[in-house]
Amino acid sequence: MGTHAHTPTHIPVAVIGGGQAGLAVSWYLGEADVDHVVIESQTAMHAWASKRWDNFTLVTPNWHCRLPGHAYDGPEPDGFMTRDEVVSWLSDWLTTFTPPLRERTTVSRIRHTDTAGFELTLTTDDGDEILTADQVVIATGGYPLPVIPPYASALDPAVAQIHSEEYFSPGQLADGAVLVVGSGQSGAQIAEDLHLAGREVHLAIGNAPRVARTYRGRDCMTWLADMGLYDTPTQEYPGGKAAQEKTNHYVTGRDGGRDVDLRQFALEGMRLYGLLTGGKDSTLEFAPTLTESLDHADSVYNSICADIDRHIATIGIDAPEPTRYEPVWTPDEEPARLDLAAAGITSIIWAIGYHPDYRWIEASAFDGAGRPMQTRGITQVEGLSFIGLPWMHTWGSGRFLGIDRDARHLADKIIESTSPRRPHLLSTHLLASGQ
Repeated sequence: MGTHAHTPTHIPVAVIGGGQAGLAVSWYLGEADVDHVVIESQTAMHAWASKRWDNFTLVTPNWHCRLPGHAYDGPEPDGFMTRDEVVSWLSDWLTTFTPPLRERTTVSRIRHTDTAGFELTLTTDDGDEILTADQVVIATGGYPLPVIPPYASALDPAVAQIHSEEYFSPGQLADGAVLVVGSGQSGAQIAEDLHLAGREVHLAIGNAPRVARTYRGRDCMTWLADMGLYDTPTQEYPGGKAAQEKTNHYVTGRDGGRDVDLRQFALEGMRLYGLLTGGKDSTLEFAPTLTESLDHADSVYNSICADIDRHIATIGIDAPEPTRYEPVWTPDEEPARLDLAAAGITSIIWAIGYHPDYRWIEASAFDGAGRPMQTRGITQVEGLSFIGLPWMHTWGSGRFLGIDRDARHLADKIIESTSPRRPHLLSTHLLASGQ
Protein backbone atom coordinates (compact mmCIF):
# COMPACT_ATOMS: atom_id res chain seq x y z
CA MET A 1 0.00 0.00 0.00
CA GLY A 2 1.45 3.35 -1.01
CA THR A 3 1.81 6.41 1.14
CA HIS A 4 0.25 9.65 -0.03
CA ALA A 5 2.11 12.85 0.82
CA HIS A 6 -0.75 14.96 2.11
CA THR A 7 -0.33 18.21 3.99
CA PRO A 8 -1.25 17.24 7.58
CA THR A 9 -4.76 18.20 8.58
CA HIS A 10 -5.66 19.09 12.13
CA ILE A 11 -8.66 18.51 14.38
CA PRO A 12 -9.10 19.35 18.07
CA VAL A 13 -10.23 15.87 19.18
CA ALA A 14 -9.82 12.44 17.57
CA VAL A 15 -11.77 9.50 18.98
CA ILE A 16 -10.27 6.17 17.91
CA GLY A 17 -12.90 3.44 17.81
CA GLY A 18 -16.52 3.53 16.67
CA GLY A 19 -18.04 1.19 19.23
CA GLN A 20 -20.56 2.25 21.82
CA ALA A 21 -17.91 3.77 24.10
CA GLY A 22 -16.29 5.97 21.47
CA LEU A 23 -19.64 7.02 20.05
CA ALA A 24 -20.93 7.87 23.53
CA VAL A 25 -18.06 10.33 23.94
CA SER A 26 -18.83 11.67 20.47
CA TRP A 27 -22.48 12.18 21.45
CA TYR A 28 -21.49 14.49 24.31
CA LEU A 29 -18.84 16.30 22.29
CA GLY A 30 -21.41 16.88 19.57
CA GLU A 31 -23.90 18.28 22.10
CA ALA A 32 -21.24 20.79 23.11
CA ASP A 33 -20.26 21.63 19.51
CA VAL A 34 -16.70 20.39 20.00
CA ASP A 35 -15.07 19.73 16.62
CA HIS A 36 -13.96 16.10 16.51
CA VAL A 37 -13.82 12.95 14.41
CA VAL A 38 -14.49 9.29 15.25
CA ILE A 39 -12.20 6.93 13.36
CA GLU A 40 -13.27 3.30 13.00
CA SER A 41 -11.25 0.60 11.26
CA GLN A 42 -14.34 -1.30 10.12
CA THR A 43 -17.94 -0.11 10.62
CA ALA A 44 -19.66 1.38 13.64
CA MET A 45 -20.24 -1.22 16.37
CA HIS A 46 -19.41 -4.03 13.96
CA ALA A 47 -18.23 -6.38 16.75
CA TRP A 48 -21.77 -6.99 17.99
CA ALA A 49 -22.72 -8.62 14.72
CA SER A 50 -19.37 -10.07 13.67
CA LYS A 51 -17.91 -11.40 16.94
CA ARG A 52 -20.91 -12.87 18.80
CA TRP A 53 -22.30 -16.37 18.30
CA ASP A 54 -25.80 -16.85 16.92
CA ASN A 55 -27.44 -17.70 20.25
CA PHE A 56 -25.59 -14.98 22.18
CA THR A 57 -27.57 -12.99 24.73
CA LEU A 58 -26.60 -10.30 27.16
CA VAL A 59 -25.86 -11.56 30.66
CA THR A 60 -26.92 -8.28 32.24
CA PRO A 61 -30.62 -7.30 32.33
CA ASN A 62 -31.91 -5.05 29.59
CA TRP A 63 -32.49 -2.18 32.00
CA HIS A 64 -28.69 -1.94 32.29
CA CYS A 65 -28.60 -0.80 28.66
CA ARG A 66 -28.18 2.95 28.75
CA LEU A 67 -26.40 5.14 26.24
CA PRO A 68 -26.57 8.93 25.86
CA GLY A 69 -30.16 9.82 25.04
CA HIS A 70 -31.06 6.18 24.48
CA ALA A 71 -32.04 3.88 27.34
CA TYR A 72 -33.72 0.52 26.79
CA ASP A 73 -37.48 1.09 26.82
CA GLY A 74 -38.74 -2.23 25.49
CA PRO A 75 -41.26 -4.62 27.04
CA GLU A 76 -38.72 -6.75 28.95
CA PRO A 77 -36.53 -4.57 31.20
CA ASP A 78 -35.60 -7.64 33.24
CA GLY A 79 -34.98 -9.78 30.16
CA PHE A 80 -31.82 -10.26 28.12
CA MET A 81 -31.51 -9.02 24.55
CA THR A 82 -30.24 -11.44 21.94
CA ARG A 83 -27.33 -10.54 19.69
CA ASP A 84 -29.64 -9.37 16.92
CA GLU A 85 -31.76 -7.36 19.34
CA VAL A 86 -28.64 -5.60 20.65
CA VAL A 87 -27.58 -4.81 17.08
CA SER A 88 -31.04 -3.37 16.39
CA TRP A 89 -31.06 -1.34 19.61
CA LEU A 90 -27.65 0.13 18.79
CA SER A 91 -28.73 0.86 15.21
CA ASP A 92 -31.74 2.73 16.56
CA TRP A 93 -29.41 4.82 18.72
CA LEU A 94 -27.34 5.78 15.69
CA THR A 95 -30.44 7.23 14.03
CA THR A 96 -30.81 9.75 16.88
CA PHE A 97 -27.59 11.66 16.12
CA THR A 98 -25.03 12.10 13.38
CA PRO A 99 -21.52 11.43 14.67
CA PRO A 100 -18.59 12.66 12.54
CA LEU A 101 -17.69 9.08 11.78
CA ARG A 102 -14.96 7.97 9.43
CA GLU A 103 -15.22 4.23 8.81
CA ARG A 104 -12.86 1.70 7.21
CA THR A 105 -9.92 3.79 8.34
CA THR A 106 -7.27 2.30 10.60
CA VAL A 107 -5.12 4.38 12.92
CA SER A 108 -1.87 2.49 12.48
CA ARG A 109 0.25 4.83 14.58
CA ILE A 110 -0.18 7.58 17.16
CA ARG A 111 2.86 9.63 18.09
CA HIS A 112 2.85 12.06 20.97
CA THR A 113 4.83 15.18 20.09
CA ASP A 114 5.95 18.14 22.16
CA THR A 115 4.75 20.67 19.60
CA ALA A 116 1.76 19.29 17.67
CA GLY A 117 -0.02 17.27 20.35
CA PHE A 118 -0.58 13.99 18.54
CA GLU A 119 0.30 12.84 15.07
CA LEU A 120 -1.93 10.06 13.73
CA THR A 121 -1.15 7.88 10.74
CA LEU A 122 -4.38 6.85 9.06
CA THR A 123 -4.39 3.83 6.75
CA THR A 124 -7.11 3.23 4.16
CA ASP A 125 -7.44 1.34 0.89
CA ASP A 126 -6.31 4.52 -0.86
CA GLY A 127 -3.09 4.85 1.13
CA ASP A 128 -1.86 6.60 4.26
CA GLU A 129 -2.39 10.12 5.48
CA ILE A 130 -1.43 12.16 8.51
CA LEU A 131 -3.83 13.81 10.93
CA THR A 132 -2.82 15.89 13.94
CA ALA A 133 -5.00 16.37 17.01
CA ASP A 134 -4.79 18.24 20.28
CA GLN A 135 -6.51 15.41 22.12
CA VAL A 136 -6.98 11.71 21.43
CA VAL A 137 -9.50 9.36 23.02
CA ILE A 138 -8.69 5.66 22.69
CA ALA A 139 -11.93 3.66 22.46
CA THR A 140 -10.67 0.48 20.83
CA GLY A 141 -11.41 -1.83 23.74
CA GLY A 142 -8.95 -3.17 26.23
CA TYR A 143 -8.11 -6.55 24.80
CA PRO A 144 -8.04 -6.81 21.01
CA LEU A 145 -5.62 -9.74 20.62
CA PRO A 146 -7.19 -13.20 21.07
CA VAL A 147 -5.11 -15.50 23.26
CA ILE A 148 -4.01 -18.77 21.67
CA PRO A 149 -1.45 -20.77 23.70
CA PRO A 150 1.94 -21.35 22.08
CA TYR A 151 1.58 -25.13 22.12
CA ALA A 152 -1.54 -24.92 19.92
CA SER A 153 0.66 -25.09 16.82
CA ALA A 154 2.08 -28.41 18.01
CA LEU A 155 -1.31 -30.11 18.15
CA ASP A 156 -2.59 -32.55 15.52
CA PRO A 157 -3.42 -30.44 12.43
CA ALA A 158 -6.42 -32.68 11.77
CA VAL A 159 -8.14 -30.99 14.72
CA ALA A 160 -9.57 -27.61 13.73
CA GLN A 161 -8.84 -24.73 16.13
CA ILE A 162 -10.71 -21.43 16.45
CA HIS A 163 -10.91 -18.65 19.02
CA SER A 164 -14.23 -17.99 20.75
CA GLU A 165 -14.73 -14.78 18.74
CA GLU A 166 -14.80 -16.90 15.58
CA TYR A 167 -17.50 -19.25 16.89
CA PHE A 168 -21.06 -18.72 15.65
CA SER A 169 -22.93 -22.01 15.80
CA PRO A 170 -22.44 -25.76 16.22
CA GLY A 171 -23.14 -26.20 12.51
CA GLN A 172 -19.91 -24.49 11.49
CA LEU A 173 -17.87 -27.21 13.17
CA ALA A 174 -17.02 -30.56 11.69
CA ASP A 175 -18.90 -33.60 12.99
CA GLY A 176 -17.39 -35.03 16.14
CA ALA A 177 -16.73 -34.00 19.72
CA VAL A 178 -15.64 -30.48 20.64
CA LEU A 179 -13.17 -29.32 23.27
CA VAL A 180 -13.87 -25.88 24.75
CA VAL A 181 -10.96 -24.41 26.69
CA GLY A 182 -11.92 -21.81 29.28
CA SER A 183 -14.91 -21.36 31.57
CA GLY A 184 -15.37 -17.61 31.64
CA GLN A 185 -18.55 -16.11 30.27
CA SER A 186 -17.82 -16.99 26.65
CA GLY A 187 -16.42 -20.46 27.30
CA ALA A 188 -19.22 -21.55 29.62
CA GLN A 189 -21.95 -20.24 27.33
CA ILE A 190 -20.40 -21.70 24.17
CA ALA A 191 -20.05 -25.05 25.92
CA GLU A 192 -23.75 -24.80 26.83
CA ASP A 193 -24.66 -23.86 23.26
CA LEU A 194 -22.91 -26.94 21.91
CA HIS A 195 -24.32 -29.15 24.68
CA LEU A 196 -27.89 -28.03 23.99
CA ALA A 197 -27.34 -28.76 20.30
CA GLY A 198 -26.53 -32.36 21.18
CA ARG A 199 -22.80 -32.16 20.54
CA GLU A 200 -20.39 -34.15 22.70
CA VAL A 201 -18.53 -31.50 24.68
CA HIS A 202 -15.28 -31.61 26.63
CA LEU A 203 -14.64 -28.51 28.78
CA ALA A 204 -11.32 -27.50 30.37
CA ILE A 205 -12.18 -25.09 33.17
CA GLY A 206 -10.14 -22.39 34.84
CA ASN A 207 -10.71 -20.28 37.93
CA ALA A 208 -13.78 -18.35 36.73
CA PRO A 209 -16.40 -17.76 39.43
CA ARG A 210 -20.13 -18.04 38.89
CA VAL A 211 -23.24 -16.26 40.09
CA ALA A 212 -26.90 -17.12 40.49
CA ARG A 213 -29.17 -15.76 37.77
CA THR A 214 -32.02 -15.07 40.15
CA TYR A 215 -32.06 -15.20 43.94
CA ARG A 216 -34.82 -14.49 46.41
CA GLY A 217 -37.18 -13.26 43.75
CA ARG A 218 -34.97 -10.95 41.68
CA ASP A 219 -32.07 -11.06 39.24
CA CYS A 220 -28.78 -11.11 41.14
CA MET A 221 -27.39 -8.24 39.08
CA THR A 222 -30.39 -6.12 39.99
CA TRP A 223 -29.71 -6.84 43.66
CA LEU A 224 -26.03 -5.94 43.19
CA ALA A 225 -26.98 -2.69 41.47
CA ASP A 226 -29.26 -1.79 44.38
CA MET A 227 -26.38 -2.58 46.74
CA GLY A 228 -24.18 -0.06 44.91
CA LEU A 229 -21.61 -2.55 43.59
CA TYR A 230 -21.72 -1.06 40.08
CA ASP A 231 -21.26 2.46 41.47
CA THR A 232 -18.38 1.79 43.87
CA PRO A 233 -15.19 3.53 42.66
CA THR A 234 -12.40 1.17 41.71
CA GLN A 235 -10.14 2.21 44.58
CA GLU A 236 -12.91 1.48 47.11
CA TYR A 237 -14.07 -1.83 45.67
CA PRO A 238 -13.84 -4.81 48.07
CA GLY A 239 -10.85 -7.00 47.33
CA GLY A 240 -8.88 -4.24 45.62
CA LYS A 241 -6.74 -4.96 42.58
CA ALA A 242 -7.00 -8.72 42.99
CA ALA A 243 -10.79 -8.59 42.60
CA GLN A 244 -10.45 -6.52 39.44
CA GLU A 245 -8.11 -9.06 37.82
CA LYS A 246 -10.55 -11.94 38.20
CA THR A 247 -12.48 -13.44 35.32
CA ASN A 248 -16.12 -12.38 35.06
CA HIS A 249 -18.73 -14.62 36.67
CA TYR A 250 -20.37 -17.07 34.31
CA VAL A 251 -24.16 -17.07 33.94
CA THR A 252 -26.49 -16.80 30.96
CA GLY A 253 -29.42 -14.74 29.73
CA ARG A 254 -30.50 -17.45 27.32
CA ASP A 255 -34.19 -18.49 27.32
CA GLY A 256 -35.04 -15.74 29.77
CA GLY A 257 -31.97 -16.27 31.92
CA ARG A 258 -30.71 -19.11 34.11
CA ASP A 259 -27.71 -20.39 36.03
CA VAL A 260 -24.86 -22.09 34.22
CA ASP A 261 -24.16 -25.20 36.32
CA LEU A 262 -21.18 -27.14 35.00
CA ARG A 263 -21.86 -29.94 37.47
CA GLN A 264 -25.32 -30.43 35.97
CA PHE A 265 -23.76 -30.50 32.51
CA ALA A 266 -21.41 -33.25 33.75
CA LEU A 267 -24.43 -35.27 34.92
CA GLU A 268 -25.80 -34.90 31.40
CA GLY A 269 -22.63 -36.17 29.76
CA MET A 270 -20.27 -33.21 29.38
CA ARG A 271 -16.68 -34.16 30.23
CA LEU A 272 -14.93 -31.73 32.58
CA TYR A 273 -11.19 -31.23 33.13
CA GLY A 274 -8.97 -28.97 35.18
CA LEU A 275 -6.63 -26.34 33.81
CA LEU A 276 -5.15 -27.24 30.42
CA THR A 277 -1.38 -26.93 30.79
CA GLY A 278 0.01 -28.15 27.46
CA GLY A 279 -0.18 -30.57 24.63
CA LYS A 280 1.48 -32.08 21.60
CA ASP A 281 0.11 -34.00 18.64
CA SER A 282 -3.03 -35.72 19.92
CA THR A 283 -2.27 -35.57 23.65
CA LEU A 284 -3.33 -32.82 26.05
CA GLU A 285 -2.28 -32.49 29.68
CA PHE A 286 -4.24 -31.02 32.57
CA ALA A 287 -3.49 -29.85 36.09
CA PRO A 288 -5.45 -31.57 38.89
CA THR A 289 -7.58 -28.50 39.56
CA LEU A 290 -11.07 -29.62 38.53
CA THR A 291 -12.49 -30.16 42.02
CA GLU A 292 -10.87 -27.00 43.34
CA SER A 293 -12.21 -24.91 40.45
CA LEU A 294 -15.76 -26.19 40.78
CA ASP A 295 -15.72 -25.66 44.55
CA HIS A 296 -14.34 -22.15 44.12
CA ALA A 297 -17.03 -21.19 41.61
CA ASP A 298 -19.74 -22.46 43.93
CA SER A 299 -18.25 -20.69 46.95
CA VAL A 300 -18.40 -17.38 45.07
CA TYR A 301 -21.98 -18.17 44.02
CA ASN A 302 -23.00 -18.76 47.65
CA SER A 303 -20.97 -15.80 48.91
CA ILE A 304 -22.80 -13.41 46.60
CA CYS A 305 -26.10 -14.86 47.76
CA ALA A 306 -25.02 -14.30 51.37
CA ASP A 307 -24.16 -10.67 50.57
CA ILE A 308 -27.66 -10.25 49.15
CA ASP A 309 -29.09 -11.85 52.31
CA ARG A 310 -27.34 -9.24 54.44
CA HIS A 311 -28.63 -6.45 52.22
CA ILE A 312 -32.19 -7.77 52.47
CA ALA A 313 -31.91 -8.04 56.25
CA THR A 314 -30.41 -4.56 56.62
CA ILE A 315 -33.05 -2.86 54.50
CA GLY A 316 -35.88 -5.02 55.81
CA ILE A 317 -37.06 -6.23 52.40
CA ASP A 318 -39.83 -8.82 52.17
CA ALA A 319 -38.31 -11.54 49.99
CA PRO A 320 -38.45 -15.34 49.63
CA GLU A 321 -36.35 -17.40 52.04
CA PRO A 322 -32.59 -17.75 51.43
CA THR A 323 -31.12 -20.87 49.85
CA ARG A 324 -27.66 -22.31 49.23
CA TYR A 325 -26.34 -24.16 46.22
CA GLU A 326 -25.47 -27.79 46.94
CA PRO A 327 -23.36 -29.69 44.39
CA VAL A 328 -25.34 -32.05 42.18
CA TRP A 329 -22.20 -33.83 40.99
CA THR A 330 -18.61 -34.21 42.14
CA PRO A 331 -15.64 -35.51 40.12
CA ASP A 332 -14.47 -39.02 40.96
CA GLU A 333 -11.09 -38.35 39.33
CA GLU A 334 -8.78 -35.56 38.18
CA PRO A 335 -8.18 -36.27 34.49
CA ALA A 336 -4.49 -35.77 33.70
CA ARG A 337 -4.51 -36.47 29.96
CA LEU A 338 -6.81 -36.49 26.98
CA ASP A 339 -6.20 -38.20 23.67
CA LEU A 340 -7.97 -36.06 21.08
CA ALA A 341 -8.13 -38.81 18.48
CA ALA A 342 -9.38 -41.47 20.89
CA ALA A 343 -12.07 -39.10 22.19
CA GLY A 344 -13.20 -38.27 18.66
CA ILE A 345 -12.50 -34.55 19.14
CA THR A 346 -12.41 -32.76 15.80
CA SER A 347 -12.55 -29.12 16.99
CA ILE A 348 -11.03 -26.98 19.74
CA ILE A 349 -12.47 -23.61 20.75
CA TRP A 350 -10.06 -21.41 22.69
CA ALA A 351 -12.00 -19.22 25.12
CA ILE A 352 -9.13 -18.04 27.30
CA GLY A 353 -9.36 -14.33 26.72
CA TYR A 354 -7.46 -11.52 25.06
CA HIS A 355 -4.25 -9.54 25.41
CA PRO A 356 -3.96 -5.73 25.32
CA ASP A 357 -2.13 -4.31 22.33
CA TYR A 358 -1.22 -0.64 22.36
CA ARG A 359 2.09 -0.94 20.52
CA TRP A 360 0.75 1.48 17.90
CA ILE A 361 0.57 4.28 20.49
CA GLU A 362 3.90 6.01 21.10
CA ALA A 363 3.31 7.73 24.43
CA SER A 364 4.44 7.15 28.02
CA ALA A 365 1.03 6.08 29.28
CA PHE A 366 1.43 2.33 29.89
CA ASP A 367 2.64 0.09 32.68
CA GLY A 368 5.05 -2.82 32.34
CA ALA A 369 2.26 -5.13 31.19
CA GLY A 370 1.25 -2.73 28.43
CA ARG A 371 -1.93 -1.57 30.14
CA PRO A 372 -2.94 2.10 30.28
CA MET A 373 -2.11 3.97 33.47
CA GLN A 374 -5.26 6.05 33.85
CA THR A 375 -7.66 7.50 36.37
CA ARG A 376 -11.24 7.56 35.12
CA GLY A 377 -9.78 7.42 31.63
CA ILE A 378 -7.36 10.32 32.05
CA THR A 379 -3.63 9.59 31.68
CA GLN A 380 -0.58 11.59 32.70
CA VAL A 381 0.06 12.31 29.02
CA GLU A 382 -1.73 15.58 28.43
CA GLY A 383 -4.55 15.11 25.92
CA LEU A 384 -4.50 11.29 25.88
CA SER A 385 -7.44 9.44 27.42
CA PHE A 386 -9.24 6.09 27.29
CA ILE A 387 -12.87 4.98 27.38
CA GLY A 388 -14.62 1.61 27.59
CA LEU A 389 -12.03 -0.23 29.68
CA PRO A 390 -13.01 -2.70 32.40
CA TRP A 391 -12.70 -1.16 35.86
CA MET A 392 -11.88 2.27 34.41
CA HIS A 393 -13.96 3.81 37.17
CA THR A 394 -16.27 1.14 38.58
CA TRP A 395 -17.29 -2.47 38.01
CA GLY A 396 -19.82 -1.01 35.57
CA SER A 397 -17.14 0.51 33.36
CA GLY A 398 -16.93 -1.20 30.00
CA ARG A 399 -20.55 -2.35 30.35
CA PHE A 400 -23.67 -0.67 29.06
CA LEU A 401 -24.55 0.33 32.61
CA GLY A 402 -21.40 2.40 33.10
CA ILE A 403 -20.51 3.69 29.65
CA ASP A 404 -22.80 6.73 29.70
CA ARG A 405 -21.46 7.98 33.02
CA ASP A 406 -17.84 7.36 32.02
CA ALA A 407 -18.37 9.08 28.66
CA ARG A 408 -19.98 12.11 30.31
CA HIS A 409 -17.07 12.47 32.71
CA LEU A 410 -14.44 12.17 30.01
CA ALA A 411 -16.27 14.49 27.61
CA ASP A 412 -16.64 16.99 30.42
CA LYS A 413 -12.85 17.07 30.91
CA ILE A 414 -12.31 17.50 27.16
CA ILE A 415 -14.90 20.26 26.91
CA GLU A 416 -13.39 22.03 29.90
CA SER A 417 -9.94 21.98 28.33
CA THR A 418 -11.17 23.21 24.95
CA SER A 419 -13.36 25.97 26.38
CA PRO A 420 -12.90 26.62 30.12
CA ARG A 421 -16.01 28.76 30.36
CA ARG A 422 -18.38 26.01 29.21
CA PRO A 423 -20.56 24.47 31.96
CA HIS A 424 -19.73 20.86 32.72
CA LEU A 425 -21.90 18.46 30.73
CA LEU A 426 -21.93 15.99 33.59
CA SER A 427 -23.26 18.60 36.00
CA THR A 428 -25.88 20.00 33.64
CA HIS A 429 -27.16 16.59 32.57
CA LEU A 430 -27.38 15.36 36.16
CA LEU A 431 -29.29 18.51 37.13
CA ALA A 432 -31.63 18.11 34.16
CA SER A 433 -32.35 14.48 35.05
CA GLY A 434 -32.75 15.18 38.75
CA GLN A 435 -29.89 12.83 39.69
